[in-house]
Amino acid sequence: MSNSAFERVIVPPMDEYNQKLIENLHPNDRNNPEPADCYDLVVIGAGAAGLVTSAGAAGLGVGLKVALIEKHLMGGDCTNVGCIPSKSLIRSARVVGEMWNAKEYGIHIPQQVEVDFPAVMERMRKLRSQISYVDSVDRFTNIGMDVFLGTASFTGSDTIEVAGKILKFKKAVIATGARATHPDIPGIKEAKYLTNETVFSLTQLPRRLAIIGGGPIGCELAQAFNRFGSEVTILHRGSHILNKEDSDAAEIVQKVFQREKINLVLSSQIERVEGTSEGKKIYYTSNGKQDFIIVDEILVGAGRTPNVEGLNLETVGVEYDSKGVKVNDFLQTTNPKIFAAGDICLSQKFTHMADATARIVIQNALFTPFGLGRKKLSDLVVPWVTFTDPEIAHVGMYESEAREKGFEVNTIKIDYEDVDRAITDGETLGFVKVHLKQGTDKILGATIVSPHAGETISEVTTAIVNGIGMNKLSSVIHPYPTQAEGIKKAADAYKRTKLTDGTRKLLGFLNKFS
Repeated sequence: MSNSAFERVIVPPMDEYNQKLIENLHPNDRNNPEPADCYDLVVIGAGAAGLVTSAGAAGLGVGLKVALIEKHLMGGDCTNVGCIPSKSLIRSARVVGEMWNAKEYGIHIPQQVEVDFPAVMERMRKLRSQISYVDSVDRFTNIGMDVFLGTASFTGSDTIEVAGKILKFKKAVIATGARATHPDIPGIKEAKYLTNETVFSLTQLPRRLAIIGGGPIGCELAQAFNRFGSEVTILHRGSHILNKEDSDAAEIVQKVFQREKINLVLSSQIERVEGTSEGKKIYYTSNGKQDFIIVDEILVGAGRTPNVEGLNLETVGVEYDSKGVKVNDFLQTTNPKIFAAGDICLSQKFTHMADATARIVIQNALFTPFGLGRKKLSDLVVPWVTFTDPEIAHVGMYESEAREKGFEVNTIKIDYEDVDRAITDGETLGFVKVHLKQGTDKILGATIVSPHAGETISEVTTAIVNGIGMNKLSSVIHPYPTQAEGIKKAADAYKRTKLTDGTRKLLGFLNKFS
């Protein structure tokens, strides 16, 4: 196959780190293999869902013939324009935040914190390149599959074309993911804007940055760029940022943003954008008042669009809509021998959900035909984290959601100002909140707000998955002092509610004689 048989990939800026990234994830001088006569499984898309599905199938050790197709960069959004680069920037920004607050710890910074933005971005590219081998063409070829680079399209009931070659399959998986939604705002296309697909290619810090959308992506990057030195404005339709979270959790982050002088334009509607000699002029209405701001860059941080174009899904009877490919609870599409996993079919577009649904697909596509049980999407217990500072982590149901489903709810809340390690760390802003089924210790859901919420939520997730209630959690010894003790305190608070008046009187009586 010649180099022209698939799109050459360029990742700006083309330094040694991005060259290595391309060498690992889409080598432009590579020839695709000759297809096998028939594949047991063909996976379209090498993001998190596609990588886990193909590696899991090829690694079973039973001789399955597996093919993986990717038209751009192996690793998908997470490695290239999502989790890895964003968390690299967030870590650098957190250092800035710690230095801003150094005086509270008895540390005096002799002068204003200086951020070397090009060095911050170079560090990100270096780390992304370092991690990229895990998702590389060479590694997945060595796992035992055929990797094809190019655009995939269904051409028949059991055939897929990629870069001029025809792949025949018994089962197929669509894992093509999603991309940033392009906003329908007059003038924004002409003025030009950034998305998660382009913002990590910046080499110079925007002096003035507008971010459209106050959801997780928008808020994470807003705080990071503000700490790097940009004048950041968030334009958000909701009355407060992170409006899918509990209001008490979102309010903590919002107050931090206001303290850090991030400009919040809430309940806003953008009317149009104009390119001017002064910069990009955004006209908006907020709470009934018209106004405008002028910025150097606009980052769109709201909305994801499923990647269905060019797949020719109609040929194989796979239904889809604006939300993505339609699947049942077993992740089968409307064609029973074609499955889907990850962002292409999920409302919860997280890398860990892509991983989890890939495992369901492996079970249901490859094992169920031999009489083994099928796994369900609806059985998953899904945690998620917004990586602001402090973080918001959640798992299970919110209180309002639980009540809508008919549960009577008992909520236990522990503020971190009552957790010793949080006090010594100077990180008392936040809480652990656990929702229980009334009259029982069954955990329905939980929210944690703290700088380490993402690392802490897994204990609650493990408890929900394994049917472990607060009574058992109370008996777990937590190392002291740790911030995870917030969960222990919540469990102890539940246990105290089980003491009856009779038990209290008996203990009081016995204490008189001790």
